[in-house]
Amino acid sequence: MDRPVDPQFRRRQIIRRAGLVVVAAALLLALAGYAPRWISPSLDRDEIRTAVVEAGAVEATISATGTVVPEFEQVLSSPLDARVVRILKRPGAMLRAGESILDLDVSDSVLALEKLKQQLSLKENEQRQRKLELEKQLIDLRSRMRLKEIEVKSLGIRVAKEQKLREAGLNSVEQLREAQVSEEKAKVELQQLREAIANEERATQAKLDGLALDVETVRKEIAQSRRQLELATTKAGRDGVLTWVVEVEGSAVRRGEVVARIADLSSFRVQANLSDIHAGRLAAGMPAKVQVNESTMLDGEISSVLPAIKDGIVTVLVRLRDRSNKLLRANLRVDVYIVTDRRQRTLRVRRGAFASGEGVHDVFVVRSGKAVRTPVRIGLVSFDHCEVAGGLLEGDEVILSDMKEYMHMKEVKLK
Repeated sequence: MDRPVDPQFRRRQIIRRAGLVVVAAALLLALAGYAPRWISPSLDRDEIRTAVVEAGAVEATISATGTVVPEFEQVLSSPLDARVVRILKRPGAMLRAGESILDLDVSDSVLALEKLKQQLSLKENEQRQRKLELEKQLIDLRSRMRLKEIEVKSLGIRVAKEQKLREAGLNSVEQLREAQVSEEKAKVELQQLREAIANEERATQAKLDGLALDVETVRKEIAQSRRQLELATTKAGRDGVLTWVVEVEGSAVRRGEVVARIADLSSFRVQANLSDIHAGRLAAGMPAKVQVNESTMLDGEISSVLPAIKDGIVTVLVRLRDRSNKLLRANLRVDVYIVTDRRQRTLRVRRGAFASGEGVHDVFVVRSGKAVRTPVRIGLVSFDHCEVAGGLLEGDEVILSDMKEYMHMKEVKLK
C-alpha cells in the first residue's frame, strides 16, 4: 500500500532542482561574456595588403572607359554614282600615298565628259563668231565717224571762206549763216557717232564677257568631271593601313558613300565615354591618365568634349603625350582617369577597399600587432591614392584589403 510523500522531502527536491537551473544559467551567461575573448578572430599578415600614410600629391579623378583609335584617319568616298569593278587592296594592307585601292565603273561619267567637251567647242565657236560680228559693227561706226570728221573739217573751211567773202562784200549774210549751220549740224552728228561708238564698245565688251563666262563655266565643269574620273580609281591620300574597304566587287555605290578607310597606325589617341552627370565638369585641356595595362600609365589631356550626349553618355577625346607608344593598338580597351582637382602636398595613402568616395570611413589601422578600427576622413580620391583629411598620422599603416566581415569589431588580432 502506497504512502504519501513527506512534504519536507518534496520541498528539498524542488529547492535543489531550482538551484541547479540557476547555476546552469549563470554558467551560460559567463560563457557568453568570456567566449569572444577566448575565440577572438585573427588575420594572417600575409593575406592582407597594407600601405603606409605618407606626404605627397593627390589628384581627384573621374573614371571612364576608353578605346584607342588612330589619331589620323582618312575616309574615302565615291565621287559619283558608280559600280565597284575591282578591289585592289584588302583590309590590313600597308598603303603608300597615291596607291590605288579599288576601281569604279566610270563609263557614264566618261560620256558626260565628252558632252561637256562638245559643249565647250560650241561655246568657243559662238564666242569667236560673236566677236567678229561686234568688231565689224565697230569698224563701220568708226569709218562713219572718220568721214564725218572730214565733213566737219570741210565745212569749217567753207565757213572761213564765206566769212572772208562777207567781209569783202562779195556774198550775202544768208550764205554765211547757211555755211555755219551746216558746220554745226555736222559737229552734232560727229558727237553722236562718237557716243554711239563708246556705247557700242561697252556693249560689245559686256557681250564678250558674258560669252567668256559661259566658256569658263563649261571649262570648270570639264575640270571637275576629270577630277571625279581621277578619284574614281580610289587612291590613298597618305601613308597608312587600310582598315576597311567595300567588300563585294560589282556592288553599286552612291555618290558620297564611304568606300574605304585608311588609318595612320603610328599615332593614336583615346576616345573615352563616361556618364553625363560629369558633363559640367569637363573641359578641353584638363589632364588625363590612360592605363594601358597594370604597369603602364600614359599622360595626356582632353583635346575636345563632343557636344552630343547619347543614352546618358558623354564622349571626350584624349590627346596622348606618348602617342606612338609601342603598347598602343587600334580598338584597345583602356581605363581613363580625368583629373578634376589636385592637392600638391597632403597626407595620402594607397587607395583601398575602404575608399568609396569622400567623407568619413571606418579604416583598420595596424597598431601593436592588432588591426584597430578607426574613423578616418577621406578627401580627394584618385585612381591610385586618396587624401587623408583627418584621423591618421604620417607613418600609420592602413589595411587596404576588404574588411567588411570585421566591421562589427573594434580590433582584430594579426598573426
